[in-house]
Amino acid sequence: MTSQIFTPDVQQVLDLIGIFVFALSGGLLAVRKNLDIFGIAVLAEVTALGGGVFRDLVIGAVPPAAFQNMGYFFTPLVATLVVFFLHPEVQRINGTIQLLDAAGLGLFCVTGTAKAHDYGLGSVADIALGMLTAVGGGVARDLLAHELPSLLRWDRALYAVPALVGAGMVAVLIWMNALDGVTGTLAALVAFTLRMLALRYDWRAPRAWHRGSSSSGGESG
Repeated sequence: MTSQIFTPDVQQVLDLIGIFVFALSGGLLAVRKNLDIFGIAVLAEVTALGGGVFRDLVIGAVPPAAFQNMGYFFTPLVATLVVFFLHPEVQRINGTIQLLDAAGLGLFCVTGTAKAHDYGLGSVADIALGMLTAVGGGVARDLLAHELPSLLRWDRALYAVPALVGAGMVAVLIWMNALDGVTGTLAALVAFTLRMLALRYDWRAPRAWHRGSSSSGGESG
């Protein structure tokens, strides 16, 4: 299967690390929203697993992997306890969390695209679901917390775009019959690097061009 890019043991470890870091980000938002421990757990679970569950439901891989592997389900609960008791310390290492979050973004956009392909979808759908695997949990988290999803906010550094690029690379590698552990890792690294550069240099997507400005002396239309 295309989705078996890494050995099962390596895939398991990488998945759990990514899930744990995503869960931390969800838990920290819950703390900022002054939610109780149940609310922290809900946002942690949704952030960590939401993208993968959405992908699996779309492609018909049911029950979703998050409900077949209890390690996936319980890891966010561990992150919940870490945030509940140690959230000031966790917040202080926010830079490290962003680094690991970017790594999780790269991993999940690659594995999500490959898994979508295994279920017979076309390249465009593969890319879309690969991106959503990486960012879908964050979207669900923000909606539950009554916030505009981060990937739609112009004042936030690029997030979905690096995942889209990584997923696109995987689709091309599949088309070339060249996807393996090495090339899959390369695609993940590209997505990771783009995300870190976006954070470092505050890269943002362009907004709609407004005609006319005070500098041109004309009226906007």
